[in-house]
Amino acid sequence: MKKTFHELCDDVKKNIKECTVRDVMEMKKNNEEFILVDIREDNEFEKGRIKDAIHVGKGIIERDIHLHVDEHDRKIILYCGGGYRSAIAAESLQKMGYTNVISMDGGWKGWNKEEGEIEL
Repeated sequence: MKKTFHELCDDVKKNIKECTVRDVMEMKKNNEEFILVDIREDNEFEKGRIKDAIHVGKGIIERDIHLHVDEHDRKIILYCGGGYRSAIAAESLQKMGYTNVISMDGGWKGWNKEEGEIEL
């Protein structure tokens, strides 16, 4: 069966946890402990990112996540441009045994729309 990118994402989103931009803003405000991972391409990350985010691109996240997250139950919030690539990456990390992975729906675009704190 052939699927489009968005159809694939719709299927993946049934199997993962998601949160909203406002949820992440609230977690940051409450000083909750989590690792915020920007999975966008290098050139996207270099133009700007959510404050305190680390960068592990989607193309290498499975290979390199262990360099940044040593505990498989640690809360990891992934974001991309709009919430689709992060959903796919979240499913992949779950398959690797990470148990507390969340994809931020809305991504970078949603964060900027809500005027969240960024770094350039």
